[in-house]
Amino acid sequence: MNSRVTEATAVRFHNDNRSFRALASAAIFFTILAFPQLHSAKQQAPSSNLTVHEWGTFTSISANDGQPIEWLPLTGSTDLPSFVEHLREPAFKGGLRGTVRMETPVLYFYSPREASVSVKVSFAQGLITEWYPHAVPLAPLNPRTDFSLDQKRTVGGITWNSVHVEPAASADFPRDVRESHYYAARETSSAPVRVSTSSGDQRERFLFYRGVSAFTPPIAATISPGGSVLIQNHLNEEIPEVILFERRDNKVGYSILGSLRDQSSLAQPTLDGSLDSLFSNLEGILISQGLHADEAHAMLETWKNSWFEEGSRLFYIVPRSFVDSVLPLSISPAPTTITRVFVGRDELITPATEQAVESAFTSNDRATLAKYSRFLPTILDTMIDQSTDSSQQQRLSGYLDSLYNHPLP
Repeated sequence: MNSRVTEATAVRFHNDNRSFRALASAAIFFTILAFPQLHSAKQQAPSSNLTVHEWGTFTSISANDGQPIEWLPLTGSTDLPSFVEHLREPAFKGGLRGTVRMETPVLYFYSPREASVSVKVSFAQGLITEWYPHAVPLAPLNPRTDFSLDQKRTVGGITWNSVHVEPAASADFPRDVRESHYYAARETSSAPVRVSTSSGDQRERFLFYRGVSAFTPPIAATISPGGSVLIQNHLNEEIPEVILFERRDNKVGYSILGSLRDQSSLAQPTLDGSLDSLFSNLEGILISQGLHADEAHAMLETWKNSWFEEGSRLFYIVPRSFVDSVLPLSISPAPTTITRVFVGRDELITPATEQAVESAFTSNDRATLAKYSRFLPTILDTMIDQSTDSSQQQRLSGYLDSLYNHPLP
């Protein structure tokens, strides 16, 4: 009896041990099979070493009733370097009308080691019109349907198929003889990038692009006859920061509203402010939104001569969700983080601006008129539309005709 029990126990032990060894072998086998997949998954996961920062500007013009004005954002002089590439579309040649000029977005890359990525940007109701280094526009204009961007059916955008991020590379970037505000964006600690082309490598501190669109800005400004500004937020989330700015000759003033959830009214600021003080405030705001200090400084150095020119305007931080909706950005392999900080610039045609423009035309003060630069035709159009005096309309139309026949420098 005991010997049979002992024998049965031994058989069960042998069978159990054999099953255990089979299970252990299977576990080792499947672990070995899975290892390449686990390793592959680790390789395909977002890199913990690559981060991307972007800044840019959306420029628009508000009518006195708060509606965005369709204007010619590609008109006016540009000081972009000659090596910057342009969309070659004879269908518009500067006559393309839109509501927003997207100005100088730049993408900075940070990585402790070399990396290669592809980058794609799409633009709602828009086109990418300038870029550097070399890239491929996603879709050309259809001259039969796309002359006006608000009727555009094709999707605008741009792709950099292979961007090499090279943190140890020298800052050997191209430069024209003439000066340009373009170069200020290079003054950061980001890694240089390289893009190969059929005519050789192109190197830069960043990826640069610009565009035009017909989307409706997230903010609207209604101007009262007395000059106060009612600012309205069209989004379901708050605008992080809003600033009202005015400049007349060498006098400037600004009011910092802070965040805007719904709407708020501001009187035109008194002209006793300081550009240095405003510069410092804006730099702090940009840093609080996620830019590095040198990036915020580079952005302001890029735009200080344009943002603070003659006239009245709103500056505001565009919420990230809105930026992503009108300007989707995809980078592959995916960085750990992407920071996008866009400033909205909404040009206001106030009574003070109208008076200054008509006075300058009356006295043939072309120096003052030149201060309004690319916005001047739209200012005159608005003054003509809202005037009920036929003689004034005729006079303003004459000013507008003279502007087209004899462009300002």
